Amino acid sequence: MIGAWRHLLRALHLKTLSLWTPKTCFSLNVMGPLPEHYLTPTFSEKGLELHPVSHTRKVNAAAQRQLGLLWHTSSVFFHPLIHEYAEKLSALLPEPLKVVFLVNSGSEANDLAMLMARAHSDSTDIISFRGAYHGCSPYTLGLTNVGIYKMDLPHGMGCQPTMCPDIFRGPWGGSHCRDSPVQTIRKCSCAPGPTEGEGGTWDCCQAKDQYIEQFKDTLSTSVAKSIAGFFAEPIQGVNGVVQYPKGFLKEAFELVRERGGVCIADEVQTGFGRLGSHFWGFQTHDVLPDIVTMAKGIGNGFPMAAVVTTPEIAKSLTKHLLHFNTFGGNPMACAIGSAVLEVIKEENLQENSQEVGTYMLLKLAKLRDEFEIVGDVRGKGLMIGIEMVKDKNLLRCTRLSPSEKDVKACGDILPLNQTLNW
Repeated sequence: MIGAWRHLLRALHLKTLSLWTPKTCFSLNVMGPLPEHYLTPTFSEKGLELHPVSHTRKVNAAAQRQLGLLWHTSSVFFHPLIHEYAEKLSALLPEPLKVVFLVNSGSEANDLAMLMARAHSDSTDIISFRGAYHGCSPYTLGLTNVGIYKMDLPHGMGCQPTMCPDIFRGPWGGSHCRDSPVQTIRKCSCAPGPTEGEGGTWDCCQAKDQYIEQFKDTLSTSVAKSIAGFFAEPIQGVNGVVQYPKGFLKEAFELVRERGGVCIADEVQTGFGRLGSHFWGFQTHDVLPDIVTMAKGIGNGFPMAAVVTTPEIAKSLTKHLLHFNTFGGNPMACAIGSAVLEVIKEENLQENSQEVGTYMLLKLAKLRDEFEIVGDVRGKGLMIGIEMVKDKNLLRCTRLSPSEKDVKACGDILPLNQTLNW
């Protein structure tokens, strides 16, 4: 697999300073005709999605300044920074998503979102995709449908998985499904619309229609007539940067609301401009969720997360629970969170993510066309996945076996989720 990584670096005009595998940390030097603002990154096995603005002086200075003033008080006691940050964050979300709950991690945010959905709907069942990762707490383990996170012990009651609409590895998919500069090598006979082409529309999507039928089947057979909600990552992260057919989430949201459920967008990995074209991943699907959860990049590595919802759903929660959080929304977190938002705006990092991510995707697609081991290149902005396969000419490509993987930590999907100022 080291050889495969060298080919990847060649496509990006980069070279390694170490011959060690990506399981350890290694650096890349720019040596080709890339623009000067393509900074030198450092890859590591952990933390790639935690630092959207990397080691930025402004964020560091904000943390140090606040540490010398007031570094903790509970959200029970109001302080100016929590209000300032809530105003900044809510301004980035469309109406009516204007009520902010600050917590400490993505798992905790999704825990709270599950409680909100059940309190508002007076129902229990919540649906999530196979391959989804929504946390590793006892509650969110029910939503997470990745084998290594499943336990023999009871956990996450009332959660039901549904088929992931994976257009590369799933039973249906084609060459026009993705909202991405790079499409799958699978072909389809979908009819072009009036604005066909890159980013254009199509009169139909056979893959989307087939996956919607599977979603309807879940609603008909696996949950009660009234449900609490549906969780979805705009692009699946842990499962390998999996993108859904265009239009799928929009139709799925409508079906969930017909059953009385609320729709939750998990933006832990996709938010804060990572996808380039939009600040939030749900916007790329032209949907408006009822609840949005976010973490990781929100604090640039500082323990911080948030749940943003509507006044109506927040009111439903207060009927069941007086919610507070000992550490959520503490002055340190709010000072750091505000600085992160300022850096993203001042340095045009969303635009940079779009430019650099598109460049990388198109270069990586050339590797896919050249090497049989590269089965798929996918993603949007600076959320990119490269899948290694045995034979990409098979309808459903066979992944590498453990004996064929030199990089055990990375498996057969290489995620490239870089800092936004890369």
